[in-house]
Amino acid sequence: MEVNSFIQAIPLEYFIMLSTVMFCLGVLGVLIRKNAIIILGCVELMLNSVNLLLAAFSSYKGDGHGQILVFFIMVVAAAEVAVGLAIIAMMYRNTKSVDISIFNKLRG
Repeated sequence: MEVNSFIQAIPLEYFIMLSTVMFCLGVLGVLIRKNAIIILGCVELMLNSVNLLLAAFSSYKGDGHGQILVFFIMVVAAAEVAVGLAIIAMMYRNTKSVDISIFNKLRG
């Protein structure tokens, strides 16, 4: 059994619904939570939901362009996590907290 036929056995609407739920959970996490590490995790959840949808559409269309785009999004997400965690580490070192309301104190 080919990979495409296995993935195409699942209706595309299921991928759309799952991706929508994942993206909405990520948006809610970014809007509601105040912990910077959890916010970064929610941003990653949103990026992964988009990656899931791109991979599903690419599989259903039968070409690899969407999967190549997924790879580039994953590279950007890895860079975003590295920079974000460095900023959070510096924030924790200076304030001993990862609460994002502390960023208001950084204004000049």
